[in-house]
Order: sequence, then C-alpha cells, then structure tokens
Amino acid sequence: MNLPASVFAGATALGFLSYIMGIHNATYAQAGGLVKQVGFLWAPNWTLLFMVFLPLFLTFVTELLAFWKNEARLKLVAPADRPESDHAWACHVEASSYTYWSVFLICVLVAGVFQWVGVCLIPLIKGGGNYAVDWGKLAIIRPEVISVWEEIVFTGIAYLYMCLCFYLFFVGLILLYTVVYDLWKLGEALKNEQKVEDQQEINEICLRVIRETFRCTVLGVLIAICMKAQSSYLTSTSENIVAWLISDMSSVFRGLNRVNDGSGYRMPTHYSSLLVAVSACVVFLFASLRLGVGSRFPTLFWKMSAVVGLIVAGYLLIGAIVGFSILLGVGILFAIYGLFDPGFGRARATELGNNQHVL
Repeated sequence: MNLPASVFAGATALGFLSYIMGIHNATYAQAGGLVKQVGFLWAPNWTLLFMVFLPLFLTFVTELLAFWKNEARLKLVAPADRPESDHAWACHVEASSYTYWSVFLICVLVAGVFQWVGVCLIPLIKGGGNYAVDWGKLAIIRPEVISVWEEIVFTGIAYLYMCLCFYLFFVGLILLYTVVYDLWKLGEALKNEQKVEDQQEINEICLRVIRETFRCTVLGVLIAICMKAQSSYLTSTSENIVAWLISDMSSVFRGLNRVNDGSGYRMPTHYSSLLVAVSACVVFLFASLRLGVGSRFPTLFWKMSAVVGLIVAGYLLIGAIVGFSILLGVGILFAIYGLFDPGFGRARATELGNNQHVL
C-alpha cells in the first residue's frame, strides 16, 4: 500500500497547497459576463484522478503482481524447477527495461517538462496563448489572486508530480503485460502434460488475472475520462463542470444543440487522454487473446468487453454530441459495478470445473 498511499498523499498535498495559494476555488469572469469556475479542487483530472482512480489502479496491479509471484507461479512450477522458473520470470521483467526507460523519458520530458513549458510557463511569462484559462494560468487574468511567479512554482511542482504518476501508471500496464505473458509461457510448457489438476489451476489463475486486468483497464479509461472531461469543460460556456454535465443532459430533452467544438483553443489533454485509454484497452485485449478468455469464460468475457466498450464510447463522445453525458453516466455506473464485482454476480465454479481448455 506504500505506492498508492504516496500518490494519494501527493495529490492531497497539492490540494492543500492550492488552498494556501487561493486557487482551490477560483473563478473568473468571461467576456459575456459568465463567471467560470477554474479552481484546482474542481478539476477532476487533478482530484478524482490522483486521489481515487490512480491509487486504486496501483493497488490492483500490486495485488496481482504479489499473487502471481508468491502464489500462482508456485502452483504451476515443480519445486525442483523453481530456481530456473524464477530466472525466467526475472528475464521477462528485464526484457522490458528498454520500455521502462523509454516511458520514463517520454513522461518526464514530453508530458512533464515540454508540456509545462508550452501550456503554463510561456503563457504565464508572455501572457495570452491559445489555451483555455484554468487554475494554472489564472495569474494572467487575476493577478490579485496569485502572482505569476507563485503560479510558475506551483504549476512546476504539479506537473512534476503528474508526470511521475503517469510513469507509474504505464509501468503498471507493462507489469500487467509481463504477468500475462509469463502465464501464457508457463501454460504452453504445461500443454503437453495434459494433467487435469494443472488445467484446473491454470483456469483459476487465468480467471484471477483477467479480473484484475479488467479492473485496471476500467480505471485506465476512467482516468482518460477525467482528463478529457476537464479539457472539454474549459472550452464550454458553463459555470462549472457539474453544471456543464447537467446542461448537456437536459439539452437532449429540450431539443437544444449545445455542443461546443472548442474552436480557437488547443487541447493537448485530448491527445494524452487518448493515449491513456488506448494503452489500457490494448493490455486488456492482449490478456484476453493470450489467455483464451473468450473460449474459457465466454459469458464473462463478453460482459467485460461490453463494459469496456461502453465506457470507451462514452469517453470518445465527450463534447462531441448532445447528450454524451447520458451514455457516459451509464458507462461509469457499469464500470464502478465491475470494479466491485468483476465476475458480474455469477459464480464461476461450475465453469472452471467443466472447462479444460489449455493455454
């Protein structure tokens, strides 16, 4: 729990710091007289994301990793073969070292330094820019609330924290991939032995792995939803993000067209959120194909796939059509249910007992 707790503590510290600086609940008046809420604590991509979804994601990843290393692998490997098997696991992890370094450099340099310089530092120093006003650029239009140099320091700390957290997120996805790959390789090694007890163990382990992978995928898409929703709201004509969602929902029943295309603004978060969502879904797809989930647990697989598809559709339609909030809300409800019960209320004992497919 140290890693999820550290991420949560970092987000809490940023929240307290924003309160001290006076930008936790900040507003500004637009040209048309609209008073828009841009406070730090009103931004789901800095509150819900780092205080709820990412800690849960890291918790599920670490639990699955501990289960695989300390329990599951020991059941599939004979005691005499464990030293060699442990070496094979270490080799699988080591094989991704280049990927870890690449992800680290991209997160720190691109998502951290370059994005902070382009989105916050340059607009704060030179003024203006093609980005919607948020808490990170409030000093431009409301210098009485926070000074430019205070804003530079705070945004620098926030973006450093953000890029390190996203590095942990992608490391978690890589580890999920490694666990699935290692399980698949062990299953291939046991394929020719045709032992009923071995196949039973493999099916039980596959069920646990795909459940945790599904949970992590759902949380990954929810993280992307927080990022895109905040970015879309900032370009809207609503006073806060809650009113924006309610207004979109009511527009369906009143026959209004309130879609905002965000013209005139750059929205880099749209692209980074898409990368997060696609990466999470790719890991789920890889696990489903490698572990043969569609043939082992067909009902469960289609339920999981339907939920993932629903929340991905809700993510893609944010700000694109009138009434997107309805589909988004339904998808989030199913996603939250799936986090608590990834088996969707059905006992899998019979299916495990009757299914003897081999990896």
